[in-house]
Amino acid sequence: RIFEEAKPNSELCCKPLCLMLADESDHETLTAILSPLIAEREAMKSSELMLEIGGILRSFKFIFRGTGYDEKLVREVEGLEASGSIFICTLCDATRLEASQNLVFHSITRSHSENLQRYETWRANPYHES
Repeated sequence: RIFEEAKPNSELCCKPLCLMLADESDHETLTAILSPLIAEREAMKSSELMLEIGGILRSFKFIFRGTGYDEKLVREVEGLEASGSIFICTLCDATRLEASQNLVFHSITRSHSENLQRYETWRANPYHES
C-alpha cells in the first residue's frame, strides 16, 4: 500500500443532489438514480490504472471501502431505505436541511474507523428500522 487518505474523499460518494430529485421512500426513482453509481463502482473494481513513475510502469487497482457509500446507496443495497436518518451520507454530518442549502461544499468529519462503525450500525440495523 503506497497511499491512503486519513479521511476518505467524498466527492463521488456524497451526493446531496439526490435529495432534490427523489425521496428515499420512492424506491423506483431512487433505484434509477443510484443504479449508474453502483454500475460505475463495480466497473472500477475490475479496472487497473497504469502510471509511469520514475520511468517504471506501475499498476494500481481501485479498492472501495464499505465506509464510503452514500447513505442512500447503503439503504438501497442493504435494505434500509426510509430509515428516517436526518443525515445525508456516511461521510459527513450534514443534515438534509444543510444539504438543500449547500449543494457544493461538504467536509469529511470522520476517519475510516469512525465511518466503519457507522456503516456497521446501518448494516446490522440494531434498532430494527424499516
